[in-house]
Amino acid sequence: MNVVYASNDKYARHLAVSLYSLLDHNKKIETLDIWVLSMGLSEETKDRLCGIAEEFDRELSVIELGNIKERFSYKVDTGGFDLSIMARLFLGDVLPEHVERVLYLDCDTVVLSSLERLWKADLGPFLLGAVMEPTIYPCIKNEIGLSPEEPYFNSGVLLIDLNQWREKNAQKLLLDFYRSKGGKLFAGDQDTINGSLKGRIRPLSPRYNYFTNYRYFHYRHLVRLSPVYAMITENGFKEAGRHPAILHFMGDERPWKEGNLNHYRRAYEKYLAKTPWAGTPKETGNRFYMAAYHLMNYGTYLCPPFRDFISRRFGMKLVNSRKGS
Repeated sequence: MNVVYASNDKYARHLAVSLYSLLDHNKKIETLDIWVLSMGLSEETKDRLCGIAEEFDRELSVIELGNIKERFSYKVDTGGFDLSIMARLFLGDVLPEHVERVLYLDCDTVVLSSLERLWKADLGPFLLGAVMEPTIYPCIKNEIGLSPEEPYFNSGVLLIDLNQWREKNAQKLLLDFYRSKGGKLFAGDQDTINGSLKGRIRPLSPRYNYFTNYRYFHYRHLVRLSPVYAMITENGFKEAGRHPAILHFMGDERPWKEGNLNHYRRAYEKYLAKTPWAGTPKETGNRFYMAAYHLMNYGTYLCPPFRDFISRRFGMKLVNSRKGS
């Protein structure tokens, strides 16, 4: 199994949490190689990450990408997101030729079970596998050329057939698409992957990229938002929530923020305590906002249209602010 992360020092402790959880739950896999795409990781950080891998007798290799902006022939604007999100677009180029398949994980994930079944999943003619994100705003799908009936995928967990990726020149497709959008999209890498590779992405079970705030969504509400989500059965959705294989801390209710009440925060805290970053203070912020966000999640469960109202009223302001920045 080949697993790849991308990070700078800002996200290194979250990467460490995900890495430790991955290694802890996949001890029986005979070969598990880790690749970290670095954007200026310090030597101390690299040593710490390698130390975690060595604890499990695994190999971790760091590939320095340097200034990723220099990999684009045009100006890019990620709209407030860290530029490290764009690193996954270059996987085919920067990973060695002998790496034929790779599992990409965002730093803000925590692995809770073996990923052997995911790793062995048959992608068939598809370039990659990913989990659908039915709550994406319709205007974002429209901007990248997706109809309301077409699926939109989250890029936090990607199972990639690198042989096909290279053969089909996916990197050029991605970069050309991003250029056609002026080098700026709401969710830069994610929108680029969805827009340029539509029809080439195989849907995966949501248990392999379970968004923590989906705990509060009803299955029928998600299908109403995106009818194509019905290809995921209701039992499949509920089972993903009961037994997620990979947690993805999406949204503002993140376990490293002071005052957060994320239902899954203890999974993150458990593995943070095992890393060299143990004891790192939580990021200070607005406790009132954290409480309000948690109440919104419960409001979503009790009255799904409540979340729709919040999204229309405030979510679109965020979209428009990033478009105009």
